[in-house]
Amino acid sequence: MNLLEDITQIVAEVLMLDDQADGFDENTALLGAIPEFDSVAVVSLVTALEDEFGCTFDDDELNADVFATIGSLTKTVEQKLA
Repeated sequence: MNLLEDITQIVAEVLMLDDQADGFDENTALLGAIPEFDSVAVVSLVTALEDEFGCTFDDDELNADVFATIGSLTKTVEQKLA
């Protein structure tokens, strides 16, 4: 799997989307587009990403732009892993 697929899978698991995430791609909107994606989900998602990829996110790095789409979230994780 590639990073985009890994992150899509993590998003699906955290939000408990099951098969709904099958059609997700880098342009899939997250924040404001998926009812399950609330503030609690953001915290859970960040924790899952930190655990999976061994990185940490500072509060000032996390804003609406990061969670706009699957692609923007993937880009942020890529930058953390670089």
